Amino acid sequence: MRVHELIYDWNTVQGPEIPSGRHVLLDDETLRDGLQNPSVQDPTIEEKIEILHLMEALGIDAVNIGLPGAGPRAYADTLALAREIARARLKIRPNCAARTVEADIRPIAEISEKAGIPIEAATFLGSSPIRRLAEDWTVDHLERTTEKAVTFAVRLGLPVMYVTEDTVRTDPETIKRLYTTAIRCGARAIVLCDTVGHATPQGAFNLVRFAIEEIVRPSGEAIRVDWHGHCDRGLAVANSLAAMAAGADQIHAAANSLGERVGNTPMELMLVNLRLMGLIDRDLSRLKEYCEKVARATGTTIPPNYPVIGRDAFRTATGVHAAAIIKAYRKNDVLLANSVYSGVPSHLFGLEQVIEIGPLSGRSNVIYWLEKRGLAASDDLVDAIFARAKQSSRLLTEAEILEIVQTHQTRPVRD
Repeated sequence: MRVHELIYDWNTVQGPEIPSGRHVLLDDETLRDGLQNPSVQDPTIEEKIEILHLMEALGIDAVNIGLPGAGPRAYADTLALAREIARARLKIRPNCAARTVEADIRPIAEISEKAGIPIEAATFLGSSPIRRLAEDWTVDHLERTTEKAVTFAVRLGLPVMYVTEDTVRTDPETIKRLYTTAIRCGARAIVLCDTVGHATPQGAFNLVRFAIEEIVRPSGEAIRVDWHGHCDRGLAVANSLAAMAAGADQIHAAANSLGERVGNTPMELMLVNLRLMGLIDRDLSRLKEYCEKVARATGTTIPPNYPVIGRDAFRTATGVHAAAIIKAYRKNDVLLANSVYSGVPSHLFGLEQVIEIGPLSGRSNVIYWLEKRGLAASDDLVDAIFARAKQSSRLLTEAEILEIVQTHQTRPVRD
């Protein structure tokens, strides 16, 4: 019997929300929007290039390589990343952020020409009524700004991704007016944003469906629809999946959920969920390497209980849980071992289950731990480690266990 036959999946009782044959695109915002997180340090260009290659290895489709209009360093790093994409003939498609002003758009065209590759201009401006009030903007002003910026970018030969900030809190009339203007002026991708993490899955679905039915289809143009979400309510992944179900073509995300405030949609969890949903089928064995590299380069940390890539994601010392996993391994069934106490099979991401020893462990934990390291699990040794674990208030470290092993091995034999 196959493992999937042992799992009744309530997630699919009504059929999948997203058709299994759907091609889902991912745009990595780690090196631009992710770096707006107030706790990060800006990685060196060497580190950014390493991260770029890890994105490529994971099959990520597109990458925001910076906002070159922000200053000399941003310009230099963006140019270096564009040249690396060209030099290494990477498949990943670059885009750059730009405010809807010529001073931000012109550097993208310069870099595109110098690197010899097309770069999509992600031109953005605020749109919601609350932002308009704070800025003393009118919708007429936003429409004129949109028309001028998109027309200028198209005239420079740039493909345009038109973005409104805080789309999810913007009225339908303004959304329709601004995006229709952008498409009329030559934008061939539109981005719907949950800039402040306000959306629920139903809200994300409704907004994307509205944009497709009221803006994209009536335009008669082939327009890519993107979703860009944030994690303020902890709903970013759910919202992204809902946006896809509504018809979004590309999802924006960042490694380790980096980004403004509590961060953007986490790229690693999008990859995990798309893989488990059968919407992508690719080698994700370097997923943890990608996340750890980003953490080191940005001076941030990954919580130990973070899904999939956290230290504790596939780690247990609880006797009942460990016993079931160990029994599955004894059957020489890796998939069973990775599924019996885990909703995410670790081997799909280059990882494995880890059995530890602590106060809640059983004797099977000890025996497995020793055998995993090629050590003989004699009754006396197992008893000694087990007794020590029961007296402890935490998991035993490897050094502590090996000390017990060493003491046991050097103990004089009694007549």
